[in-house]
Amino acid sequence: MRRFHVILRLSILLAILLLPVSGHAQTYSFSLDSMDVDVFWEEDGSMRLEYLMVFTNDTHASPIDYVDVGLPTENYDLYSAEASVDGHAIGHIAPSAYVEYGVELGLGANAIQPGETGRVHFTIAGIRDVLYYDDDDGEYASAVFVPTYFDREFVHGSTELLVVFHLPPGVQQDEPRWHKSPSGWPYDSPYANIDSNGRVTYAWENQDANGYTDYKFGASFPRKYVPEGSILTPSISYQLGISEESLIGGLCCTGVVLVFGGFIALAVFSARRRKLAYLPPKIAIEGHGIKRGLTAIEAAVLLETPLDRVLTMILFSTIKKNASRVVKEDPLQLERLTPEPDGLRPYEEEFLKAMIDEKSSKRKSALQKLMIELVKTVQKKMKGFSLKESRDYYKSIMEKAWKQVEQAETPEVRSQRFDDGLEWTMLDRDFDDRTQRTFRTGPVFVPMWWGHYRPSYRPSVRTTGRAPGSAPGRGMTLPKLPGSEFAASIVNGVQNTAKNLVSNVTSFTDGVTKTTNPPPPPSRSTRSWSSGGGGGSSCACACACAGCACACAGGGR
Repeated sequence: MRRFHVILRLSILLAILLLPVSGHAQTYSFSLDSMDVDVFWEEDGSMRLEYLMVFTNDTHASPIDYVDVGLPTENYDLYSAEASVDGHAIGHIAPSAYVEYGVELGLGANAIQPGETGRVHFTIAGIRDVLYYDDDDGEYASAVFVPTYFDREFVHGSTELLVVFHLPPGVQQDEPRWHKSPSGWPYDSPYANIDSNGRVTYAWENQDANGYTDYKFGASFPRKYVPEGSILTPSISYQLGISEESLIGGLCCTGVVLVFGGFIALAVFSARRRKLAYLPPKIAIEGHGIKRGLTAIEAAVLLETPLDRVLTMILFSTIKKNASRVVKEDPLQLERLTPEPDGLRPYEEEFLKAMIDEKSSKRKSALQKLMIELVKTVQKKMKGFSLKESRDYYKSIMEKAWKQVEQAETPEVRSQRFDDGLEWTMLDRDFDDRTQRTFRTGPVFVPMWWGHYRPSYRPSVRTTGRAPGSAPGRGMTLPKLPGSEFAASIVNGVQNTAKNLVSNVTSFTDGVTKTTNPPPPPSRSTRSWSSGGGGGSSCACACACAGCACACAGGGR
């Protein structure tokens, strides 16, 4: 009996030892701190990718022993792939078992341990079937790419994401067209640059992206720079972004009408927003440092402030300099004041010529010409400087101007600071609401030039006293209003002036963008060409777009 128990115990122990250890029992949890992706669109029509991903593994998680990287298509050169972790080469690079089109990187002895950070570098070339004919211009090829992303179950936190397109050799700076940045991106347009090999680049950067979203980036360039046979024409099912089976079924029901209607509405909406982006990509040819010394109006152009607001700012500037006054508010009519003050800027002089000297029928084209020249001037001044750093700098000036107003201790000082910094505060896209919040209570001393701007304005209350900021002993009569009444007056005045200057902002801006920023093809930048979700072992990607990378899993399993 004793011998039987010994044999039984040994059998149970042996069975336990022989049980397979399942990799699926592992728990993955990490942050993707940064991801830099260089996308090289080669002269043979293929794509070469270079990834640099920085992972920080959570202390309670399993080691990151595999990283899956999604690729745009199944046609790639696996033998060209190379990978490393913190400079140590990875030997295991094979087709991924978790991503339909992708490779798995087995980190092996270089697995990223719990609580540690690792830099994964991966390159692969010879990726084909990634270019398509542009929908709007048959002479252009459309190139769209989605960087690899990870299952939301595994990755958390924010990611510093940088995606750089290196366009084919020979493409000139004024030839390519960028597609609109992904939804929620800090800027609608990418940064344009020239790389060390003389190739035009477009770069999209976001400090607050994440590692689980399928961000889509795109550009178009003349197809003469790649072989004709490398450019594909998508099937109808791909153009609609659905499978062939779904297309056949959908055509049998009336719901397809709504689908087409949705595409049309989306295209119209996207085209309208695109027309408001008047800043050319060439203004973002990346340099170093901040471009200081721009006026508030030039900074408004740099920030792509709506053009009706920019023109209103110019009007305020001419009035405050005592160069003009409003004779009639609706329709807006101005007159010059004499003697003309010194120091008017070229855009102020052209504004007065357009508003006073030109016939009303030619005023729109004159103002558009003014804005085109102003955009070109800002573009020239920005050469060699960083667009991002400069934009952040002028936003900080705007915020500082607001803080000086909001933190003023007396109504007199607050009124004076608002008057002094008006053009800078108008850079704020929340100018209307913030003005009303700031002046909700307390009296406001109306600026001395306000009567030249609002001839219909008649203050109901007056007080005699010293003008804010004036020297002691120089008494003068100033109009004073309750804060809420002044806020409503200035907000309504700005809105009405903008409407009088530009009755249709989209149409007006379109006349500027045709010269400063010719529109890119909207189709591939507004359509989703892939299906399937991200992460796990249930990914089912069906990619057919120009470089649409279906990256569905990664960071281990």
